[in-house]
Amino acid sequence: MSPRYEQPSPRYGAIDYDYASTMASLDPADDGPVWMVNLMKYRERAEYSDGRKTNFTGAEADDLYAPLEILAELGAEVAFFGTVQSQIVGESPQWDRVGVVKYPTRASFIAMQTRPDFMAKHHHKEAGMEFTIIVGSTPPPTTTTLGELPSWTEVEFPAVRPDFPVVVLHLSSTPLQVFRPEDVNARVALRHGLRPGGTWPVEGTIIGDDRRWSEVRWDAYPSRAAFDAVAYDPERLAAVATSEPSEGRDEYVLVVRPFIDTITKSLHKN
Repeated sequence: MSPRYEQPSPRYGAIDYDYASTMASLDPADDGPVWMVNLMKYRERAEYSDGRKTNFTGAEADDLYAPLEILAELGAEVAFFGTVQSQIVGESPQWDRVGVVKYPTRASFIAMQTRPDFMAKHHHKEAGMEFTIIVGSTPPPTTTTLGELPSWTEVEFPAVRPDFPVVVLHLSSTPLQVFRPEDVNARVALRHGLRPGGTWPVEGTIIGDDRRWSEVRWDAYPSRAAFDAVAYDPERLAAVATSEPSEGRDEYVLVVRPFIDTITKSLHKN
């Protein structure tokens, strides 16, 4: 039996040692790619544990951390990175950024945590990050057939500078409603250019708090104006008013402006 994973938790969240130990002890034959979805809340000003004084914001300190060379050596890649424009659902914390890193194996993610070059950078993340949730997930095969969709150049609200495409991220503690193209919400959204990026099951929360997450969903829109048109569409609002409310669910819905996006970009029809 492999030893239990017992790295100390960072200041910005608690490690789920059961999930970490499961990843660390997987037989290589059973291991494979995992996508680590990271919701980030920064300190207003960086706070280094050694007491040094800097003018860095929390985000600037985290930028100094970004272990891109280490990820490349591991065969990992940044699949998504963007800033949160607005938080539609979920009061606290108010998230600042979302990032997703695809690791070739769960073992590679665990191994990275004790690399000397990673540890040498990590103090920047400790200084800048106030709180984070990191969930591990694997995208399932796409099974929904949507048929012919309108081009993003033909919809009512296309991407026009400075209103570029946005991605709506939905993280939920309970299973989300299955996407059905014939439903009112879906019909309205597809008309405005929605590209469903898929609903991913969450296999575990490696860093966070005592909440447990079930699914994460990705939806791409050609512009923020297109998303707003869906959100305030009278037909959709009428359907929402008569639907059953979801109770006992922890959830966040974030509108994110991506700078890196390999999750939904292949779905765009510009």
